[in-house]
This record gives sequence, C-alpha cells and structure tokens, in this order.
Amino acid sequence: EMRLDPSGRPYYVDHNTKTTSWDRPTPLPPGWEMRLDEHGRPYYVDHNTRTTTWQKPSEDMMNHLQQYQIWRQNRPMNQLADRFLFPTTHPQTPCDDPLGPLPEGWEKRVDPNNRAYFIDHRTKTTQWEDPRTFEEDPLPEGWEIRYTNEGVRYFVDHNSKSTTFQDPRGPSALSKGPRGRFGVPLQYERSFRWKLSQFRILCQSNNPQGHVKINVTRENLFEDSFQQIMRLQPMDLRRRLFIVIKGEEGLDYGGIAREWFFQVSHDVLNPMYCLFQYANNNNYGLQINPASYINPDHLMYFKFIGRFIAMALYHGKFIDSGFTMPFYKRMLNKSLTINDIETVDPEFFNSLVWVRDNDIDECDIELYFVSDYEILGKIEEHELVPGGSKIKVTDANKKEYIEAMTKWLFSRGVVEQMKAFLDGFNEIVPLTWLQYFDERELELMLCGMQEIDVNDWELHSIYRHYNKSSRQVQWFWKFVRELDNEKRMRLLQFVTGTCRLPVGGFAELMGRNGPQQFCIEKVGKDSWLPRSHTCFNRLDLPPYKSYEQLVEKLNYAIEETEGFGQE
Repeated sequence: EMRLDPSGRPYYVDHNTKTTSWDRPTPLPPGWEMRLDEHGRPYYVDHNTRTTTWQKPSEDMMNHLQQYQIWRQNRPMNQLADRFLFPTTHPQTPCDDPLGPLPEGWEKRVDPNNRAYFIDHRTKTTQWEDPRTFEEDPLPEGWEIRYTNEGVRYFVDHNSKSTTFQDPRGPSALSKGPRGRFGVPLQYERSFRWKLSQFRILCQSNNPQGHVKINVTRENLFEDSFQQIMRLQPMDLRRRLFIVIKGEEGLDYGGIAREWFFQVSHDVLNPMYCLFQYANNNNYGLQINPASYINPDHLMYFKFIGRFIAMALYHGKFIDSGFTMPFYKRMLNKSLTINDIETVDPEFFNSLVWVRDNDIDECDIELYFVSDYEILGKIEEHELVPGGSKIKVTDANKKEYIEAMTKWLFSRGVVEQMKAFLDGFNEIVPLTWLQYFDERELELMLCGMQEIDVNDWELHSIYRHYNKSSRQVQWFWKFVRELDNEKRMRLLQFVTGTCRLPVGGFAELMGRNGPQQFCIEKVGKDSWLPRSHTCFNRLDLPPYKSYEQLVEKLNYAIEETEGFGQE
C-alpha cells in the first residue's frame, strides 16, 4: 500500500512483513517466493537453486549472484595459487639453493611479501612447505586427501565411504615437517584459521542488534555475574556486551569486557568452590568435581558456567584456566578412549595398559568388573556392568572391561553436571557450530596462546611521541625480556585486560574498532606511574630518566593497580 507522510512524501507499507520503505516495491525475480517462518518473519525461497535467504532479492543482488556463479564455474578449486598466493612473474631458480634441486614437476616462486611457496604442476596445487624438507607418512590403504572449495584439507576413507578432517595417521603424522605458530604443521594451522573464520562468521551473522548491560561489583563478581547472566534470555547474551563495575570509572570499548571474562572465569573455575578440580598434581587442567553435588544449586551453577564459557567463545574473549583434553572431547561429543586416561591419571592408565598387554588368565589376578572410588573421604564401590562384582576379568573379556572402566572414569558422578553445562553452552553457541574443531583447537579458541613471544610482541607494536630508538622504549623491551612468562602475562593483562593472546598472536590484538596493535605512548612526567588503556591496548609510559626507575614504576603498576582508565 502507498501512503503519504505529513510532508507529502510517498512511502510504501508491506502488510505481509509489517514494514515500511521509501522505495517503490518491485516484484520478486522469476522462481522466487516469499514465505513466513514460525515466528512470522519473512524469508525468501529461490526455487531455481532450492535455497532460502532472509534478504529480499533485488536486481543488483541477482546481478552480483550471477557474476559470482560465473566466477566460481571458471575458477577450479585446485588453482590455490590465485586464492592464497600472488605469483610473481620471475620464478626462483634452485641452482644456488643449498637444498639442491626440487623434485620433478615442482617449481618455487615468491609472493609480493617475499614469502616462498611451491607449485606442483603434476597435481596443479600449491603449498608453503618445501617438498625437499616436508615428509609425511603414507596414508592407510583406501584413504585419499582432498580439499574443500576453501582450500581446507580433509580425508576420504573409501573403505567406509566417509570423510573426516582428522588425519587417519594419528598424532605421528604431526611429528614431521615445519611447524607453525602453535606447534602444528603449517597446513594444519591454515585449516584451523579457516575453521575459526567460519565460526566467527556464524557468530556475526547471528548477532542480534543492540547491546546488553551487565552490572557487577568487584567485591561480589562471581555471584553478581551469576545473577545477571541467568536472568537474561540467551539471545540477549549474544548482543554487544557493556560491563559496568560499580564504583569504577570506565567506558567499556572491549577492555573491561576482556578483564571481566578473565576475572569471572578465574573465580568460577577456582577449585576452592568445589565445582571443578585439577586433573592431578602435575596437570592443572580442570575437570568437573564429582563432589560438586554438595552444593544444592550446583546444576544451576554449571548451566551458568556453560553459558559463560559459550559467551567467551561467541564474543571472542579468553578465559583464565583451561579444561582437560577429555573435557573438550566431551564438549565435542567425541568418544573417549584408554589413551585419554593418561592425561588425567597416568598411574591408572599404566595399570590398564598392563591389563591390555598381558595374559590375564596366566597371571590369575582377582580383578572384577567393579571400581572403588573415594567421595568426600568415603570409599564406594561401583559395578561397571550389572552384576559386575561377580564377573571376573579374563583375557576374553578384558577389552570390554577396559572400555567400561574408561567410560566410568570420565562419567563418574558428573553426568548431570556435564549435561547442565552443555545445556547452558548450547543456548548461546549451538554445539553443531563446533563440529569441525578438535579438542586442541577448542582449547586454543578459549584460552589463547600460553607462551608470550617477546619478538612477536615488539614486531607488532607502535609508538606515539616515542620511536624504536627512544631510550625508554629500549628499556621497556629489555624489561620485558628479563621477565619470566608469568610476569609477561601479568604485564599483558595490565595493558590489554587479559593475559591471553588471539590465535594470530600480537598481530591480531583487538581494540575498540577492530584490530588494534599494542602501543607505547609518551605521557606525563617521570614521577608518574605508567597507565593503561585496555580498550585501546595502549600503555602510557612516562619519560623515565633511568632503567631502574622504569623497572620500579612498571613493577608497581603491574602488581598494585587494578581498575580502568577512561579516555
């Protein structure tokens, strides 16, 4: 319907969608249809391609789509040189290369950033790895490597007619070849980066408009955060976060939220609350404490923690402590095996390996399908199978015993807690969004990098009213290099609000308006303390007159100050 506003300007009312527009409506393209979903929201069906979209198709959109489809048809996937690399017109010759000539059919080239890459003309593919130094074990019989349209490597098992992103050669396949920033081969790192970018696209495309304000006090951070998060609808927790800490000045452009995630995770995952416990004396990865049931509201707290961890993942923030690898595997709905026990209980793992590798019948040991465990100082007995206390372990049934023991070890007293955690998590981030990640990638997404590379930090830093040659800047980097890794993380937290780094290191630090490199700015007098602006990853460093003075002031600022500066 066309109507006129008070100024006499025509506008158009769409009674189907209950919206208005200044633009005169145009009919849908041939083969398109508008429908309403269960909530009354309009969406559009393209019967030509059997696809749907929330966006109303326009003439410009159809033209762009047609151009894109032509581009895709004329662009075979294996021409990865055009997708990831920028070939030079001057190929490098291997005559002076100390590694000798390349294998037959290979060519070395250099992109505009002077990075060498290699072309295999037989398969028409490219890679960063030098084929003279990179060797992999052969695939098992019946397996094949293929690539997605985005260039991500996956594996085809023709025996079972299935596919997977996991290398069937197992961890041993990672033991050879050049490694990337995270200790894995470079091609795996690039696959992870692609998967991470797809996850971030999912988050951004499902991000509701507006913001949500969370009011907390520093003295009661855990309980305040619990009350605030549990009273809000899950969809609200996807909105842009504004964290308000009572009694502290600060506008949250991201820095306060980073510290809030870090500090709250430190509290909620603290074993002193009896919700989580360390895996063992030598493994500080966290797992659910079976004794957590002593808190009558423990399931509500685990649902809260699930929401909170999902919020950190959704908003791209990091948490203080990480979980055990088996915990991440359970989040990903992956089966647990005897090998997972080694990470949480090495002694018990060795016992099960002994059972697996020896003839139990010849040893004549009294071992039954039961497990003794301690809970709150009391020894309990659990039957691994019905009537297990009367079923003796033999060489014939020991495989069943090991599988039952493994399942029991990781589910003992924590089934309801894990379900509550996953229910809360799934409300914010559907678990299907994580289906292409493995457990180590999930840990990396939540916890960031553990070791701080000072060279990488310095390389990706900028300066205001200082330069690289300024005495104070030279002293600062000398100070950082003399710190142990823990103190470096404290310094990083002082400046950015978190001691964790994005997966790309310092090059991918985020600020108020997107990527924001670490900055040192000359501010104030030598009697002043350093000051941080966590929203902008900036350190205000006064012009100290000696290295000793800089060390004293920085140490005091890192150890004694807490709060936020407002810019």
